[in-house]
Amino acid sequence: FVPLVAFIRLFTCPHPTLCSMFNHESCQQIGDVEEAELIKNGDIMLGGIFSFHSSWKNIQENYEKKPQRLQCTSLNFRDFQFAQAMLFAIEEINNSTELLPGITLGYKMYDTCGSIARSVRVALALLSGNEIEASPANACRTPAQVQVIMGETSSSPSAAIATAVGPLRIPMISHFATCACLSDKTKYPSFLRTIPSDYYQSRALAQLVQYFGWTWIGALRTNDDYGNNGMSTFIATAQQLGICVEYSVSFFRTDPSDRIQKIIEIIKTSTSKVIVTFLSNMDWDVLLHEFSKNNLTGYQWVGTEGWIFDSQIAAMDTNHILDGAIGLSIPKAHVSGIQKFMFDVRQLNSSNSVLFRNFWEALFSCKFNQSNSGEIENECTGEEDLTQVENSFTDMSLMPIFNNVYKGVYAVAHALHEILDCNKTCHKNVQLNSLTILQHLQKIHFKTKEGEDVYFNENGDPPARYEVINWQPTNKNMVKFVSVGTYDASLPKDKQLNVHSLSLIWAKNSLQVPESVCSKRCPHGTRKVLQKGRPVCCYDCVQCTEGEMSNITDSITCLKCLPDFWSNEERDACIKKEELFLSYDEIMGQLLTAVSLIGTCMTAVVAAIFFRHRKTPLVRANNSELSFLLLFSLSLCFLCSLTFIGQPSEWSCMLRHTAFGITFVLCISCVLGKTIVVLMAFKAKTPGRHARQCFGPVQHRFSVLGFTLIQVVICILWLTISPPFPIRNFKEFKDKIVLECNLGSTIGFWSVLGYIGLLAMLCFIFAFLARKLPDNFNEAKLITFSMLIFCAVWITFIPAYVSSPGKFSVAVEIFAILASSFGLLICIFVPKCFIILLKPEKNTKKNMMGRGSQK
Repeated sequence: FVPLVAFIRLFTCPHPTLCSMFNHESCQQIGDVEEAELIKNGDIMLGGIFSFHSSWKNIQENYEKKPQRLQCTSLNFRDFQFAQAMLFAIEEINNSTELLPGITLGYKMYDTCGSIARSVRVALALLSGNEIEASPANACRTPAQVQVIMGETSSSPSAAIATAVGPLRIPMISHFATCACLSDKTKYPSFLRTIPSDYYQSRALAQLVQYFGWTWIGALRTNDDYGNNGMSTFIATAQQLGICVEYSVSFFRTDPSDRIQKIIEIIKTSTSKVIVTFLSNMDWDVLLHEFSKNNLTGYQWVGTEGWIFDSQIAAMDTNHILDGAIGLSIPKAHVSGIQKFMFDVRQLNSSNSVLFRNFWEALFSCKFNQSNSGEIENECTGEEDLTQVENSFTDMSLMPIFNNVYKGVYAVAHALHEILDCNKTCHKNVQLNSLTILQHLQKIHFKTKEGEDVYFNENGDPPARYEVINWQPTNKNMVKFVSVGTYDASLPKDKQLNVHSLSLIWAKNSLQVPESVCSKRCPHGTRKVLQKGRPVCCYDCVQCTEGEMSNITDSITCLKCLPDFWSNEERDACIKKEELFLSYDEIMGQLLTAVSLIGTCMTAVVAAIFFRHRKTPLVRANNSELSFLLLFSLSLCFLCSLTFIGQPSEWSCMLRHTAFGITFVLCISCVLGKTIVVLMAFKAKTPGRHARQCFGPVQHRFSVLGFTLIQVVICILWLTISPPFPIRNFKEFKDKIVLECNLGSTIGFWSVLGYIGLLAMLCFIFAFLARKLPDNFNEAKLITFSMLIFCAVWITFIPAYVSSPGKFSVAVEIFAILASSFGLLICIFVPKCFIILLKPEKNTKKNMMGRGSQK
């Protein structure tokens, strides 16, 4: 409230409540009167605030006397063009019979010289009429001298002006102030603009940077509201998109040269090759000169509408610092008739002859009245033709901004047209009120003569549409601004940015998209690991561990493969694990099968030999019935090993162990029966009929059957309580699946083996006791030796079976079965076959009884 009162005391008292504070004194203006540069009276006055000069002289004040007036320097042709665009729109409206018929628009235009303080002074001068003294009563009944303020060009002066005039609800329409901060209606309630807010441009730039894969960039901004707010929004959006900013430095055109040198050193020592800028054209006027001296080439510049389509900057870039630059600009526009109007500069000579004189001299590079000047230059005649010169004023590349000025004036005209209820004529007696004009402006919606829609959203902003511009050098050492894409914030997010990449030219005339990353992208099969103390864009690529994979670029994690799968060597895919089991297709399985079949065939051959010589003393003396039963059980032992080969199934798992257990018990039972026969035959105290009855064929059969039935009962209990079943073993090997049979009940398995071992030990003991009994062919010796082999095999089997991995444990078990079977077959039957076939003279009853030797 206090600043507002101060402003009112400084100029006028336009509000009744506030004026009541000063009933007994008039409002006295403090300081010098601000003179308008261009003025033309009309029924309704519009204010214009432009920077006809871009800078001012810095004067050190000692405050012992009144400070001097601001001394402006450096004519700014761009803002002269903007003023011409405003004059063109006013002239066109005044000549129109459809818009504001009978109403004449006038204007007052002031020069701010780019100074924020001066901007506020001239804005209040526009509202007060620039009177030196005004009584409170008259001021409160008198409306503001201008109804709307057009301008300013830059964001910071616009923010200052909007802060001053906002509480008074004086509408202000800017054509080039893009700071997103100006969309805040709580701070700037009466501010509107015809150029999109940087809220959208910053996000569009972030999407553009992401589109080309640049994740490691530098940032350079102008140190004002435009640069600071725009860059802040850009960095926040870029970080959300995974883009890192290596450095962010600010600069203002009045900074000392050592500040520029520091910026150059930061750029040179950085590793990023892409630099995003929020700079004005006036900043580039200073920076380009220093960048050229330091040969700062080879960087990819990304720019904003503040300079990306400015032909004057392109003309200054003689060292090709900005070649290949890309950025966003206001979409191309055309305003018919404006170029011809602009070339008629005499209408600028409306009030301030000094400004117009300086403008004319700078425009045509001549001087009026050189008689008092020591330097000889071209003399101005006042009849110079603008079509014969070429400079920034004659350049029409800023037509989109001219169009913004044009649309702003027409928006005011349409609002006034509605307020004055114009038809063929307008009601001139309507008392205009700034708040009413503001409300109508906020709701306005019309089409220009070129067919462009003009309206403001709730924040006073127009629709956000941009063109993507690329600086492409030509053969004539010039730069061509080529449109290579568009951005439309009204579209869905995935369709907002559209870029034609094939038509792009980059820094140093390269056709290859430049790379600007802190770390190269992590390929498939790796994951990102952040480097300690550095931004998220700086990382190392670490290969996924075994059993994990990543099939996307820049993966932050590796995915664990499913249990049935394992990662390949590249770690970019999960492949199905190899299933391990002893199969008939591999050499080991084929060899074991061959050995099993050989053993079966040998057993069959032995059985055939015994059958052919079944009536010979040797066969009959060794209990031929048990011998054939033993051969039969041995053939089953050889064949049961085949059940261990092949992919395990529910039936094969139950069959292999039970078949093995029963056939071996049958085999050992036969051997045990033969051993008992031999032992009891020689140890019996009453040989003859009684001995034959105790150890006859019937008893042999029952003993074999009884021993075997015990094993059958054990197997039935095992299969009933907890039978073996196939499993997929993932623990044995990381990258393979072992298909094997789970024993189910380990007690059942070891009971089967233990029972076989018990019978084998009994057989070995009996055979050992009978080894020295008298006989020329004592079978007990053969049985003893075979049992030694049998026991040795199965004793070594236990540790080998437990320690063998996967299918090798099955191979060990098969080997034990075959080895023990061959031990029994060879030790018991091969010596007999040798006698039967090669020593038939020994195959006699006399020789069996050993009588020849006793004589």
